[in-house]
Amino acid sequence: MDAWLASFPLIAILRGLHPDEAVDVGHALIDAGFRVLEVPLNSPEPCESIRRLADAFGDRALIGAGTVLSPARVHEVAAAGGRLIVMPHADVDVIRTAKQAGLYCVPGVATPTEAFAALHAGADALKLFPAEQASPAVLKAWRAVLPAGTAVMPVGGIAPDTMAPWLAAGAGGFGIGSSLYAPGRPVSDVAARARAFADAWQAHLASKGTAA
Repeated sequence: MDAWLASFPLIAILRGLHPDEAVDVGHALIDAGFRVLEVPLNSPEPCESIRRLADAFGDRALIGAGTVLSPARVHEVAAAGGRLIVMPHADVDVIRTAKQAGLYCVPGVATPTEAFAALHAGADALKLFPAEQASPAVLKAWRAVLPAGTAVMPVGGIAPDTMAPWLAAGAGGFGIGSSLYAPGRPVSDVAARARAFADAWQAHLASKGTAA
């Protein structure tokens, strides 16, 4: 998972994506730098969108599913070519099923208890969800006790101009939803929003003296 997050640690959450637009939206995101794309399973024909994205970009991006609520859905995602399972919760049965299937897994956690249980079950990274009910100060406290190197990714309400405080607190990346993609949004608009996030990330790297 670290390899996919290294250059651009933002996950595109494509809730509501339709299969017919999947490849065009995927192109817009990948051209801007995104390397992890997630299609939530409460989208129209999500496994078909995952299949099309995996066929088009599987060698350049990590494609998978979000809102995975049961072990059975893990197998459906894998059959469609998905390699990533993202969850809103920390169900250890789902985590273990994903890992047994050879997939990456990023469960949602809201407390240290959930975070440690998810890591013990094999989670590759943690989704701090919903970020609106936490704060950078909460994340900083978590970082003091979580294993070194654990990627914690706030999800919920993240915009280009709200990333900096989270990054200063130790965020390992972000999941980006409606501020990036929404059903019916033109691909050109998605592309512009993706570039805004890329610019914000580059500004962060420049502030750290590590810009490419």
